[in-house]
Amino acid sequence: MPPPMSNRKTRTQNWTLFWCLLIFLFTQVYVLNTLFRPPSQPLKFAGKCAHGLVYVYELPPMFNSDFFTNCHDLDPWHSRCNAVSNGGFGPSAAAGISHLVGENLSAAWYWTDMFSGELIYHNRILNHPCRTLAPQSASAFYIPFYAGIAVGKYLFTNYTSVQRDFHCGEILNWVQNQQPWRRSNDSDHFMMLGRMTWDFRRSNDDDWGSSFVHMPLMKRIRRLTVERDPWDKLELGVPYPTGFHPNSRSEIDQWQRFISTYTRPKLFTFVGGRRPFKNDFRSILFDHCMNESSYCKLVDCSNNKCSDGTPDVLEAFLSSNFCLQPRGDAYTRRSTFDCMLAGSIPVFFWKRSIWNQYNLFLGEDPSEFSVLIDRKKVRNGTSVRKVLERYTFEEISRLRDKVISLIPKFVYSLNEGDYEDAFSIAIDGVMKSFKD
Repeated sequence: MPPPMSNRKTRTQNWTLFWCLLIFLFTQVYVLNTLFRPPSQPLKFAGKCAHGLVYVYELPPMFNSDFFTNCHDLDPWHSRCNAVSNGGFGPSAAAGISHLVGENLSAAWYWTDMFSGELIYHNRILNHPCRTLAPQSASAFYIPFYAGIAVGKYLFTNYTSVQRDFHCGEILNWVQNQQPWRRSNDSDHFMMLGRMTWDFRRSNDDDWGSSFVHMPLMKRIRRLTVERDPWDKLELGVPYPTGFHPNSRSEIDQWQRFISTYTRPKLFTFVGGRRPFKNDFRSILFDHCMNESSYCKLVDCSNNKCSDGTPDVLEAFLSSNFCLQPRGDAYTRRSTFDCMLAGSIPVFFWKRSIWNQYNLFLGEDPSEFSVLIDRKKVRNGTSVRKVLERYTFEEISRLRDKVISLIPKFVYSLNEGDYEDAFSIAIDGVMKSFKD
C-alpha cells in the first residue's frame, strides 16, 4: 500500500529544505573565502606580471638574518658589519665623494660591498609587484638563503669541507620538505648566489669552496650569480653591485649628463695591485701604467684597500677614457661595473670576463661598449697605450655613449622605481625562463 499523501508531502518538504540549506552553506563558505583570502597580487600591478607570480620562502633565521647578529665573525681579518648594513647597500658615501660629484648626486652613493647581492635581492623581492603571499598562486619560488655569506666565512682558513658545506646542505634539507618543492620537484625554484659560481663548485674535499652547486638537490634550481659558468644553462649572470643606488629615473638621467661632459685628461687607468705570482698579468699592467704615468692614472689596491670602494677609484675612472680590466681570482670583476658607471670604456684581456656573462643587461656584443686586447701580445711587449691611442675621437665617443646608455640596466636602485634596473631585469629574466 502506498504511503498516505500527507507523509509524501512532508518528505518532499524536508528534502527541499535540506537542499536549500546545503546551497546556502556552500554560498556562505564561498563568499567568506573570497572576502578573507589574501590577495595573490596587488591589482594595480596585475598587468606587470606576464610571467607569473613569485613566492618568497620565510626561512629559519640560521639561513639569513642570523648572519647579521654575528657579522664581526664573518671574515677572519675584519668586520663585515658595514657590508651587511642598510639592506646590503652599506653606509652612505655622500660625505666621501661629494667633492667629486656634488651634493645632489652624492646622496645616491653608498660604500656597497661587492658580495652583498643576496641581501639586496632579498630586500627588493619582498616588495616586488609580482610577489604573492599565497604559494598556490605562484609560478616561481625564491629561496632567500645567503649562500655567499654562509660559505665566505669558511673559505680562507683551515676549515673542513664539512664546515664549508654545512649551511648549504641544511637549506636543501629544509626546502625539500616544503609543500611547493614536493609539488614541483624543485623545477620552479631559484636563488641568488652573491659570490662567483666557482666558490660553490668544489669537486673534491681538498679543493676550494663549497660543493653546493654539485649537491643532488641543486640539479634543477636556477641561480642568479655575479659570475656564471658559461656552460650552465641554469645560471644567469647578474651585475655586481656598485656604490650608486638611485631612487628614480631622474637621478639616473642626472648622473648620465654629469659623466657625459666630464673632462678626462688621461687615456686610460688601472685600478688594482701587484700579486706575488710569477708572470702575474695584473703586475704587468700595473708596471705599464706606472711607466706611462703621463697617459695612465694608477690606483694601487694592494692589501685590499679598494674592496668596498674609495673616492680615489671613482676619481680615476672619471678622469680616463679607458679602464683596464684584467681577470683576477675569477674572470669577472666588480671593477668593470665601477668603470662603466663612471663613463669609462672597459678594456678586457680575457673574453670570458664579459662574453656570454651579462647578455641580459649589456647585450650580446661587448664590442659595442668595450675593447679586447690579446693578453699574449701584451706579455710579448705590445704597448697597451699604443693600442688605445689608435682609437679616434669619434670611436671613443661612440663607445662611451653606449657605455652610458647601459647604466640603468646594471645599477641597483634603492626601491622599486620608475625604470627597469638590474634587479627588475634579473627577476623578469628568471621568471620568463620558467615559462620557456
